[in-house]
Amino acid sequence: MVPSSHKLAAGEKRARPELADIFRSHGESYRKTHCLPASHLKVMRAVEACRTAEMGGHLKQCDTCGFEHPSYNSCRNRHCPKCQSLAKAKWLEKQSSELLPVGYFHLVFTLPHLLNRLILAHKKIFFSLLFKAVSETLLEFGRTRLKGTVGIIAVLHTWDQTLKDHFHLHCLIPAGALSVDHSRWIGARPNFLFPVKALSRVFRGKFLDLLKQALNQGKIPPPSQELKALGKKNWVVYAKKPFGSPQTVLDYLGRYTHRVALSNNRILAVENGQVTFSYRDRRDKDRLKSMTLDTQEFIRRFLLHVLPDGFMRIRHFGFLANRTKKHALPQCRKLLGLNPALPQIPQKSAQDILRELTGIDLSRCPRCQNGTMIVVGELSRISSSAPWDSS
Repeated sequence: MVPSSHKLAAGEKRARPELADIFRSHGESYRKTHCLPASHLKVMRAVEACRTAEMGGHLKQCDTCGFEHPSYNSCRNRHCPKCQSLAKAKWLEKQSSELLPVGYFHLVFTLPHLLNRLILAHKKIFFSLLFKAVSETLLEFGRTRLKGTVGIIAVLHTWDQTLKDHFHLHCLIPAGALSVDHSRWIGARPNFLFPVKALSRVFRGKFLDLLKQALNQGKIPPPSQELKALGKKNWVVYAKKPFGSPQTVLDYLGRYTHRVALSNNRILAVENGQVTFSYRDRRDKDRLKSMTLDTQEFIRRFLLHVLPDGFMRIRHFGFLANRTKKHALPQCRKLLGLNPALPQIPQKSAQDILRELTGIDLSRCPRCQNGTMIVVGELSRISSSAPWDSS
């Protein structure tokens, strides 16, 4: 098992090794044998230092028994498994006020694996093309099939369960559309939004047109002969059963929006230079299985999913787009019989949110269980020449 000098904070438990442990024990050897871009180095350094003395923090003391404990800062890197719970909770609080009292459809648009090598070399370009092709496809179907504008929440995922590259977009769409003149809410059929075969063809056409434009502009190199067959292949668009209630949608969003390629609870063991982790086999009725990889291969696969700096992996389109929802969303609510004004989001501290998520009161003294831990001093951050990133 990977040893770690990281002291646990109040309420923390270490049942299994974490991604940070793997990076601390094997990251240096990986960096020596691989030429890594700055973005990968930033992620590794941030995850290694997260919630350690290297990040600085506060010294807390119990006001009853005098027990002292350091509380170290988080790295806040979006690829860090330990830093997503709070970010996710805050994001979901905001999204809960924007949900409509209708069913929600879940569609998944996947890029052919023939493109994988080219995508990995030009992530920002291809991810942008994917968002654009999918949003234009869905908005076009909304106009032609529902005679209005649909709302779209799109979330980019780049992995499969075994950490291999698998580029796809998850889309949540309220079951209906806002008419062009904003005078009517046009409801969709309860169990059907758009035909997936037609969606697939239009999605393929739009993406390939955008790809040709990027090629003509010299943004990416000319494709190989193999890639020229893309127009003849069937592209995968998958439609899941619609969600029954807004709360179900919220639960779903919580699982998908701020997910990283591998959560710490999936890491089962790190021994003898190998990492064992759990995964669900989609081809075998979603059965839970385990896989063991050499640490170098494990790190390589994880780093496949580092996003370009500043790239937004959650986007909104249609009447949910940031530039239009200020007026369009209240109108949708009004047409659906709700108060047009969005519900006020209660202001909660990070400590309150974490208490709701974990059931643990981090302000309670872990020793006497009666006192309150209060900040009595600052802990300076250990200086480091390593690059940092909080994206």
